[in-house]
Amino acid sequence: METLSQRRFGSSELMVSPLGLGTVKLGRDKGVKYPEHFTIPDDKAAANLIALARDLGINLIDTAPAYGNSEQRLGTLLQGQREHWVICSKVGEEFDNLSGESHFDFSHRHTRQSIERSLDRLKTDYIDIVLIHSDGRDEHILQHEGALEALQQCKQEGLIRAIGMSTKTVTGGLLAAELCDAVMVTYNPAHQEESPVLDYCARHGKAAILKKALGSGHLISEQDPAQAAMSFALSHPGVTSAIVGTINPDHLRENAAACLRALGS
Repeated sequence: METLSQRRFGSSELMVSPLGLGTVKLGRDKGVKYPEHFTIPDDKAAANLIALARDLGINLIDTAPAYGNSEQRLGTLLQGQREHWVICSKVGEEFDNLSGESHFDFSHRHTRQSIERSLDRLKTDYIDIVLIHSDGRDEHILQHEGALEALQQCKQEGLIRAIGMSTKTVTGGLLAAELCDAVMVTYNPAHQEESPVLDYCARHGKAAILKKALGSGHLISEQDPAQAAMSFALSHPGVTSAIVGTINPDHLRENAAACLRALGS
């Protein structure tokens, strides 16, 4: 079976697959915007999904405190295979399962506490990538809150290997790419506004992770499965990896195959 090759994550020493596995659906089924209802998989199904991802050559796995109990589940599911995974988590957004709403805290203190909590949940001594989970005020958060400084401090201490921001604006994405190792942006055939951020990353050797590369499932149809969107996403030279969240093994195989075809493997 042909597997995905890896590429360097910006100027860091990390090597990641061009397709990453998003894990919202492992921990949260409220307040999510997917076209179809889903049931959070049990531990056996989740373990099988992760094993399949690894077999396909995927080594980048994306989680966040805002993804329900995704981090806690991964802490158990990845035991004994930590060295095979590049884990990306986040800080800043907290999701309340009872109210179904998020709240945000980008202070230095909360950021530090969030990282320490994620380390405990993930049962690891370090997190490969940590992104600020923006509420849309990208520039304000980077310039006036304490999150970035806390991430830089944790990186210096060896708790984090690369830092960045999951942004929602072009200006914020450009600033994050300038100040950090990586930026996560939305980019797909229906949303191309953030391409200047990818252009910047390509010119300056910064890592760029795509979210919603398949439009959270809205760009997929029987006539045009993942291929067109995946080819579009990975054709930009600034893109390092695209995160696609799925709990369907067949969809995961299709996404990996689409990725291989898009890269001409």
